[in-house]
Amino acid sequence: MLAALAWAYLIHLDRQMSATMLEGQAMAEMGMSMDVPWTITDAVFTFVMWTVMMVAMMTPSAAPVVLIFAGMQRKQTGRRLPLGLLVFGAGYLLVWSGFSAVAAAAQWALHQAAMLSPVMTAASPWVGGGILIVAGIYQLTPSKRACLTHCQSPLGFLMSHWRNGTAGALRMGVAHGAYCLGCCWALMCVLFVVGVMNLVWVAALSVFVLVEKVSPAGQTIARLAGAAMVAAGVLMWVR
Repeated sequence: MLAALAWAYLIHLDRQMSATMLEGQAMAEMGMSMDVPWTITDAVFTFVMWTVMMVAMMTPSAAPVVLIFAGMQRKQTGRRLPLGLLVFGAGYLLVWSGFSAVAAAAQWALHQAAMLSPVMTAASPWVGGGILIVAGIYQLTPSKRACLTHCQSPLGFLMSHWRNGTAGALRMGVAHGAYCLGCCWALMCVLFVVGVMNLVWVAALSVFVLVEKVSPAGQTIARLAGAAMVAAGVLMWVR
């Protein structure tokens, strides 16, 4: 339900932004300056956009651990919607809200450095290629494998990180969010290359994250994707 609401908002936002982005692209192609300083409103709007986007992308892949946790909480409390479940979800989303703040700051920095096009893609192939190479290399690291292993075993995570009470639920939510962040942050950075609000790529990355976490071949898929990203980044540099 939460993911559906987030996607509905993103589609609505995309429709509103499309005309503005196309207008900005046309002005840039005519040599007109698009160097407009950000306001506080711009910063807040961008943070909200990233936060909603992370909710839309990450909640489907978090569903297994949330469902298992909900069942365990219902057995303990006898409530259909335990408070601990809401707190667990809040802790998980808190981590991704923190990432959204960092992503919004990065978008602002790229905008200020004139490295982001009006359609919110990396304006320089050197920047775009560099992002793909860094993201691809991370896909091949032990840190990625370790975080993905935790995300692939929701029951194992809960058994090894279980804490009682509301504070315990918050700690578990934050811990699981941290593992998910460690697993997926590099993939989210790819949006700076393909388009921050390119909903086709947002959907594609959402599906890829889900497949990584639920497929028995998730580790292999992650490594193959990493190699492909490195190759794509090098190709951007060569061209």
